Amino acid sequence: MRYTNEVDNIKQLIAAAKEVRLNSYSPYSKYQVGAAILCASGQIYAGCNAEVASYTGTEHAETAALASAISAGEALAKPHFIEAVAVVTADGAYPCGNCLQRLTEHTDDCDIYVANDQGEILQQTTLKKMLPVRFKLKNKF
Repeated sequence: MRYTNEVDNIKQLIAAAKEVRLNSYSPYSKYQVGAAILCASGQIYAGCNAEVASYTGTEHAETAALASAISAGEALAKPHFIEAVAVVTADGAYPCGNCLQRLTEHTDDCDIYVANDQGEILQQTTLKKMLPVRFKLKNKF
């Protein structure tokens, strides 16, 4: 993997996810989620969950962070730009399958850090371990 696991980068990544989690709009579930993505450029982009009354329309934190990175041009600069992802919740919940699939569009593999609301890393894993068999188009452009 390209990511070097530098301690400062990991701390900054988790801090960004922890901070943005407080901006969560979660009036229905009361479950705040923050996520941050470290890009190959060295930039960190963060996002939080934003609920709507119809749960299927809810924006997940990982997707919000990914949209922020794409909006900043990271995908244009380098198609596989994700180096690491941090997700922070009260109890250290993992990203859902839909968010993992979205991440696979922009990396071959990356480190994933799951932390609680105190910023403690509860699990360090990789995208390939969490989603070993993922959907890929054979003739992807």
